[in-house]
Amino acid sequence: MVIPIVDEGLGNTSYLVDLGDGRALAVDAGRDLRALRAAAASHGLTVAFAADTHLHADFLSGALQLAADDGARVLASAAGMRAFDHAALADGDEVDLGGLTLRALATPGHTGEHLAFVLLDGAAPLGVFSGGSLIVGSAARTDLSGAERTEALARAQYRSLRRLAELPDEAALWPTHGAGSFCSAPPGAERTSTIGTEKATNPLLRTADEDAFVAALLGGLGSFPPYFLHLPEANRRGPAIMTGAPALTPLDAETVGGLRAGGAVVVDVRPARAFAAAHITGAISIPLRAQFASWLGWLLDPATPYVIVRDPAQDAAEIAWQAAKIGYEACAGELTGGMSAWTGPAQSIGLVGADRLDGTHVLDVRQDAEYASGHVPGALHIELGALPARAGDVPGGPVTVMCGHGERAMTAASLLQRTGHRDLRVLEGGPDDWAEATGRALVDGAE
Repeated sequence: MVIPIVDEGLGNTSYLVDLGDGRALAVDAGRDLRALRAAAASHGLTVAFAADTHLHADFLSGALQLAADDGARVLASAAGMRAFDHAALADGDEVDLGGLTLRALATPGHTGEHLAFVLLDGAAPLGVFSGGSLIVGSAARTDLSGAERTEALARAQYRSLRRLAELPDEAALWPTHGAGSFCSAPPGAERTSTIGTEKATNPLLRTADEDAFVAALLGGLGSFPPYFLHLPEANRRGPAIMTGAPALTPLDAETVGGLRAGGAVVVDVRPARAFAAAHITGAISIPLRAQFASWLGWLLDPATPYVIVRDPAQDAAEIAWQAAKIGYEACAGELTGGMSAWTGPAQSIGLVGADRLDGTHVLDVRQDAEYASGHVPGALHIELGALPARAGDVPGGPVTVMCGHGERAMTAASLLQRTGHRDLRVLEGGPDDWAEATGRALVDGAE
């Protein structure tokens, strides 16, 4: 039995495999092991093996934690040169799981040291844990190791996908990256598949040749959070072992004021409407939702100290875990009592309905592909992740910021406010709401 453990925020899936004797194999487990441990406990399993398909860029691996806590044997690529005790596997190596066998397949592309793991029952392949190689409807990006390696890794990815396609059609495909992951591009709800289905439907397995594959893969790449560039090395060294659950240290308003004066950033995780009404001057709005970790990692340097402001009803443990799973551990704590306890300088940002864009500059901060699929005529487009470096490109007010629903737009408005922009407002809703409210058509295509 293979149990998927989905992280909706990062768009990834880890797997827990019941080995039939009370032991389990974990594949591509993240540092936040709460869901995996709950699944193991509900099935009476102890994790005996923890396999990583590659040096992850979007989250810290939980394999070393499983080794420390459960005595799990870590399985990973020898080419990854990990700096901690593990079974260093090369192409064709097999690991006896006790009745089942795990076979390593070198599948470079997403990373240079990437392995896929074929799960065998005797000689019969049950399925393959493909990590960031072959995924549902696509293949994971190859540009995370630097521009100088992107094309070479894309060509390696071409060969790796075709190698995986040689597995039996009925073999299950269990990829790590999926819809919502910045490591991959395709939309869609399906996170697992079969080799036969992918051979019939995956556009990258149906390209005419290697050059066409490379063009198709690289042509679909979007931007990614900058923390992706340093997490592979953190995973190679081995994440620090956690001795307890992460938590937010209570801080009074005076302490928070001192931290702000010393350069700490206030990260306000309250819903966008609450932030709009009143927030600490200079705070960045990153509403707490499944994607919180990605935007924290996109907009803050990991060494920058920060303070959390939340509503009392919001889960402090969830905030702490989302930060911990990407290694953002410079959190000084949280403002005790939230905004109701703050007596220092505060600001607000206006909210407007979809029928009130006329007479303002409109800034659309969605991803490139979202903007190209339909935007308000005349809207300036700057992706949210690029906005800190391009705030000077935004004209003076009044400016209305928009995204798909309002959360990213509020984040963008808070970033602009920090740089001195005034007369800002945020659209409640998105481009479809504008089109419905005004009866006007959206414009397709990029700028």
